[in-house]
Amino acid sequence: MERHYRQYCGLAAALDTVGERWTLLIVRELLLGPRRYTELIADLPGLGTNLLADRLKKLCAAEIVVREDTGAYRLGPLGERLREPVLALSKWGIGLLGEPTPEMITRPHWALLAVQAMADASRLPELAETYEFQVDDEVFHLTVDHGALLTARGPAASPSMRVRTDATTFVRIGAGAIGPFAALATGDLSFTGDPDAVLRCSTVLGLVNVPADQPRPSPKC
Repeated sequence: MERHYRQYCGLAAALDTVGERWTLLIVRELLLGPRRYTELIADLPGLGTNLLADRLKKLCAAEIVVREDTGAYRLGPLGERLREPVLALSKWGIGLLGEPTPEMITRPHWALLAVQAMADASRLPELAETYEFQVDDEVFHLTVDHGALLTARGPAASPSMRVRTDATTFVRIGAGAIGPFAALATGDLSFTGDPDAVLRCSTVLGLVNVPADQPRPSPKC
């Protein structure tokens, strides 16, 4: 039997639609583009096939998700409107993570969503440059252009800085469990390019608020 809050309230209506367990995590996976059923199962460990089928059926019925002719699932227009609230909730939740426990899993493509949630170009409104990230086997880039932001999968043409790390380290940095410069010192993160770009990128992501005259980090290959 379907449960509803029976409250004449926008938040209650939203939770009636997407508040069930796993639903927003399915939406998270689709924020990066169409995914096949098998891909969703692979990236949502712990979610059974029958429950995934049920959640997708409900999301399609609500016109939040659309099933393509290829069999892949993607967000529909109504689902795309969940992007900002889901990213905002992700940003809020990053601060609750702390250190990962052994049973916790992560995925490299979640790093792109973390960047989308954390980045704020207004922190350096005159900045115009691009940063490339390789998190395990996932490559993506962030472009900051005078207050505007653009993230995209794939390598950048001429980034100011290239960063390499693993998914767990990336999330630990976002959660504040380790600082970006501490990760550089331990070798869990490396970069090539302009050393000053590390400070600017960290500022855009809200990881540091560094004076311009702070000593520069040294690149590590």
